Amino acid sequence: MDLALPADATLPRVTDRAFARLAEIAEATGTPRALRVAVEGGGCSGFQYDIKLDDPAPDDLVLEKDGQKVLVDAVSLPLLENAVIDYTEELIGARFVIQNPNATSSCGCGTSFSM
Repeated sequence: MDLALPADATLPRVTDRAFARLAEIAEATGTPRALRVAVEGGGCSGFQYDIKLDDPAPDDLVLEKDGQKVLVDAVSLPLLENAVIDYTEELIGARFVIQNPNATSSCGCGTSFSM
């Protein structure tokens, strides 16, 4: 697949906090797998994020720091242009979150959005 974005496009960015959490997960599980961030149709707003541990595929964009990897597939990449992938710990729980400037609205759950 072609990972080409427009010349003025900006790739998603992963925070140091997200990479650090991935390192903690790898150490705790003994399985250094990558974090896959994908966009799928569905959810209450039209699109939803699918965030899971996975192995790289040949057509993935791989964002890497200190041996930790975040994967974005070619279909999801344009929908995540300029997005920030972060990790947060709140009273309601800890999770990876996406701050996506392309989303015009989002659901209260934080995983569903529209464009």
